[in-house]
This record gives sequence, C-alpha cells and structure tokens, in this order.
Amino acid sequence: MSTDNDDDQRLYQVVCNDEEQYSIWFADRELPLGWRAAGMTGTRQKCLDHIAEVWTDMRPLSLREKMG
Repeated sequence: MSTDNDDDQRLYQVVCNDEEQYSIWFADRELPLGWRAAGMTGTRQKCLDHIAEVWTDMRPLSLREKMG
C-alpha cells in the first residue's frame, strides 16, 4: 500500500535538539528554537534512514547521563 509520504521528494534536513533527540525539518524553513542542523539533507526517506542509523539510544541525553 502506498502513502503520500512514499512519493515525497521535497528536501528535508535532519535536526537534533539539546537532548540529542532527532527529527526531520523542511530544508527551506528556519529551524525551530532549540533545534540545530545535524548535517544530513535529502529526501524524507533518506533523512529517516539516517536517523535510524545514528539514533541508537532514544533516551534523552539527560537521562543517559543520570543512568551513567
């Protein structure tokens, strides 16, 4: 089954916040407060694939630090 997201060829960028949580954002839009570019730009799927590779521990940074 196909969804609208399958054909989405707009340009996105991977973004990261201070808790090292990842998301995607339209590449042509100003980043929201608290988020920074994480160095990957591409299609929605390429960005999501990149996040799947690099975001291996989904716990927020502050929790990881408390747990040692």
